Amino acid sequence: MNQKERYEWARESYARVGVDTDAAIARLKEIPVSLHCWQGDDVTGFDHDGPLTGGIQTTGNYPGRARTPRELMQDMDQALKLMPGKKKLNLHASYAIFEDGEYADRDKIEPRHFAKWVEFARERNMGIDFNPTFFSHDKIKDGLTLTSPDEETRKFWIDHGRACIRISEYFARQTGVPCVMNIWIGDGCKDIPADRMGPRMRYKDSIEQILSEPYDKELVKPCVESKVFGIGVESYTAGSAEFTLSFAASHGCLPLMDNGHYHPTEMVSDKIPALLCFFPEIALHITRPVRWDSDHVVLYDDETREMAREIVRCDALGRVYMALDYFDAGINRVAAWTVGFRSWQKALLNALCTPNEEFKRLQDENRLTELMIAQEDMKTQPFGDVWEEYCRQCGVAAGTEWFDAVRRYEEEVLSGRKD
Repeated sequence: MNQKERYEWARESYARVGVDTDAAIARLKEIPVSLHCWQGDDVTGFDHDGPLTGGIQTTGNYPGRARTPRELMQDMDQALKLMPGKKKLNLHASYAIFEDGEYADRDKIEPRHFAKWVEFARERNMGIDFNPTFFSHDKIKDGLTLTSPDEETRKFWIDHGRACIRISEYFARQTGVPCVMNIWIGDGCKDIPADRMGPRMRYKDSIEQILSEPYDKELVKPCVESKVFGIGVESYTAGSAEFTLSFAASHGCLPLMDNGHYHPTEMVSDKIPALLCFFPEIALHITRPVRWDSDHVVLYDDETREMAREIVRCDALGRVYMALDYFDAGINRVAAWTVGFRSWQKALLNALCTPNEEFKRLQDENRLTELMIAQEDMKTQPFGDVWEEYCRQCGVAAGTEWFDAVRRYEEEVLSGRKD
């Protein structure tokens, strides 16, 4: 059978279990997923020359890392061509672009320092999400930013957050797409702290001051993100899950869950429906932790599929802001972007091709044997043919042949870069 015939057969097979694959494909085309710029240059950014700090680490030294804004945009363009679906751009504040010898410290950055990113996004019909960068900077004192007992230090980082609110609204107005602005800090202690509450009270006050900056709540979606630990802050992090969730619930902003920021036995797929019971909207950073927040490239694995299923089961595709967040310096970075984005697209499409209402009915009627059988039967439905049709409609390769373009790009472009 040719591709068209295989899809017709798959569509009929899914129809027998109550799934409309045409509708699933059409729906997925409308769902934006935010692609993170920092995979392309190992989270280096353009506003500092020092090492990564704040509990973040990249491993590997694959040749071809983007060194300039032009190179990073060029690499991202190559990856975008290989991905089906709708995209947004996700930036960190450290990716400000300064020209003609100009420089502004993070507390003084302005929308104009991101004008080239707006131009890039608008030309590709993408919105932009944003992240203040509370790491890798010489104004971090004793490893602390928004929790610092030094008021001068804390004010610098509060002013940075307020500047990012203004930049986020600029992004939203320029692109016509709401900007998700995520607050995450690596503040904490390597060993057992003497005071756990004090830093958290300062963190609470700091975020409140940041959010006091005027902004249009329809255009800017502030989030707070937790983390269980980081390198150098193994014993205590101020922005714990309990802190950020409580802050979001009491201050009208969004909780953001990164599925690498919890204990290994905690599953974000289970947390998604719990939060949707209380929050109108939530946000996700989608990664692949291996024993810890190692930010491996997202694969089409069990937890990735289950996270997507929960979003679809809860009828929450319009309520969950989805962004990828990983950085692997050990493999081709364009391929890393592409594999991760395509894996999440597969997971969403698979979730949309599931008879969720029927499965819910079987559970509610306590027909659990039938539910198990039906769920197992779905695993052998011809999903690959639906994926191939989705990719065909999006104008990208469905199989591994997309890597031929990456290999050529590496030979023609990446191989010429020397750090």
